[in-house]
Amino acid sequence: MTAISQTSMRNKLLASLPSTDFEQVKHYLEHIDLPRRTPMGTRHEHIEHVYFPTDGIASMVAVSPEGQRTEAGIFGNEGFFPTSAAMGSSVNLFDCNMQVAGEAYRMTLPQFVSLQEENTNFAKLMLRAVEAFTAQVAYTALSNAVHGVDERLARWLLMCHDRSMGNEIPLTHDFISLMLAVRRPSVTSSLHILEGNLFIRSQRGMITIRDRPAMEEFAHDAYGPPEEDYRRLMSGLF
Repeated sequence: MTAISQTSMRNKLLASLPSTDFEQVKHYLEHIDLPRRTPMGTRHEHIEHVYFPTDGIASMVAVSPEGQRTEAGIFGNEGFFPTSAAMGSSVNLFDCNMQVAGEAYRMTLPQFVSLQEENTNFAKLMLRAVEAFTAQVAYTALSNAVHGVDERLARWLLMCHDRSMGNEIPLTHDFISLMLAVRRPSVTSSLHILEGNLFIRSQRGMITIRDRPAMEEFAHDAYGPPEEDYRRLMSGLF
């Protein structure tokens, strides 16, 4: 198996650890491919592994007792899942699936708990990541309440672009409608508006970002505050 190097580590959390701490953590890491739709956790089921993506986009989904589903948050190589593991929980609170295929490193829950107990810097980093993700989830709730579908779609595509390796993002209309908790016709209409403004190109199963600065301006305050929170929380840690 290829040795894990911090200089080539693409998960931003693991890459940001002091080198001595990374040397301890890397011995627990197992590389794994995560094709699209791969489940990383199911609500109310025991946490088996904690995942640190290196690319791809994962979606954390809240599910009602009647089976209605909506996205609560997304993450990629800037985060980990499940965040509840860092708070001492051994049970998943949400469903989580890969929506854009990628790769990750993972460790077992007992290994994760052991590292939190033994490595102060690792524990501090995980708690900061939890707070940053909580800010994103809270802002998603706010955006759903105060922004129109067009602005929310622009925000969500910008968030996906943040976690993508390039400008092409493989996304379907059905998935976008689930993530925004709106009907598919509303997604189609909003995509036409963004495409008409030349912000994106929308093809079957693929969104291409064409003019990110203009789309950020269009999204206005729907995008940006949680991203700034992440940068603030992760700066000056070590």
